[in-house]
Amino acid sequence: MGEVLGDVLGLAAGVAVSPLPIIAIIIVLATPRGRVNGLVFAAGWVVGLSALGAVMLVIGGRGSSTDHGQPADWVGALKLALGVALALFGAKLWRHRPTDVTQAQLPKWMAAIDRFTPAKIFLLALLLSAGNVKNAPLTISAAATISSSGLPVAEQIATLAIFVFIASVGLLTPLGVFLVMGERAKNMLGNWKEWAARHNTAVMAVLFFVFGLKLLGDGIGVLVS
Repeated sequence: MGEVLGDVLGLAAGVAVSPLPIIAIIIVLATPRGRVNGLVFAAGWVVGLSALGAVMLVIGGRGSSTDHGQPADWVGALKLALGVALALFGAKLWRHRPTDVTQAQLPKWMAAIDRFTPAKIFLLALLLSAGNVKNAPLTISAAATISSSGLPVAEQIATLAIFVFIASVGLLTPLGVFLVMGERAKNMLGNWKEWAARHNTAVMAVLFFVFGLKLLGDGIGVLVS
């Protein structure tokens, strides 16, 4: 189990560093019912990652490894395809990043978050976790790694749970600060939001490219082994 954890924790860190979801939860925390809405957002995020990972574990099952305990070829092909897609998208983002970070703009839908109901906040968190173009491939790849490990089902579930927890640290940090400090945290969280908004594109581009290359290497390693 320890070896598998070592393989997926890096992917979890890649999910955790997600500027837009972090900005989104900071905006949610600034709403009149920030405490409740923040907890709803965090729950939606965790459910999204857990559900996507669980589906991948079920799909993979015993077919994810060979008789010799090595990942099946389809696992390598999946990682290869995801790696190529992430690397290409990262390169595209880097080329189109703002030259002046002070001119960086957030997506228009973020302006409406303060009017979202708890149900919409939950759905938004689901989309930003399981439907995110970076987080979904990394979560799928991590779950494929877990399912191809040959670990007992209970240990696979435990490994996925640890992955989800680490992948949620980016969101849980501002939530924890707000729950502990209350209104005093608003200035600090506002500064975090400003930094994330300015550097979102560059951070995402680097993450896409780096983790794309990692998955590309993992996929090639599986296919040639």
